[in-house]
Amino acid sequence: MKKLVLFASGAGSNAENIIRFFRQNPVAEVVAVFTNKADSGVVDKTKSYGIPVVVSTKSDIENGTALSEVNKFNPDLIVLAGFLLKFPSDIIAAYPNKVINIHPALLPKYGGKGMYGMNVHKAILENKEAETGISIHYVNEHYDEGAIIFQEKIGVSDCDTPEQIAARVQKLEHEHFPLIIAQLLK
Repeated sequence: MKKLVLFASGAGSNAENIIRFFRQNPVAEVVAVFTNKADSGVVDKTKSYGIPVVVSTKSDIENGTALSEVNKFNPDLIVLAGFLLKFPSDIIAAYPNKVINIHPALLPKYGGKGMYGMNVHKAILENKEAETGISIHYVNEHYDEGAIIFQEKIGVSDCDTPEQIAARVQKLEHEHFPLIIAQLLK
């Protein structure tokens, strides 16, 4: 069975969705979840499934400690599911083409430093975009610039708030992210 390591910083809805999916799908199992925030929602959600949580501070990520911890789990794929720090180049180098991310917009639009979560959805609303979506991509040394694996669009011209856009995008994330992970592991 393939091994997944997840990285998340927030509430953990994508991480929990991936964990649930692979509990029902024998392709892979989530063997650990890394977070940079000990008080994030992903911690409690992950622990409720009996999966180890590794809290890595920003300095752990920058000084190579996180890489040492990741290596202990020997992952086949590393999945960023709402991880808000710049991903360390030493892990990217150690796991070439084995680190993926999901972005809540149709890259290359609305990508880059500071473009995450509600920041993205507010920009989409302010620019009166008719559609948005998700992008699943490989991670490289630059924010949101890795090769795109998958995109899915959704109309948002009738949305009045960033929260409405966020809800539609999250549905796409939950629907497609685990399926794309499974395809990459086959």
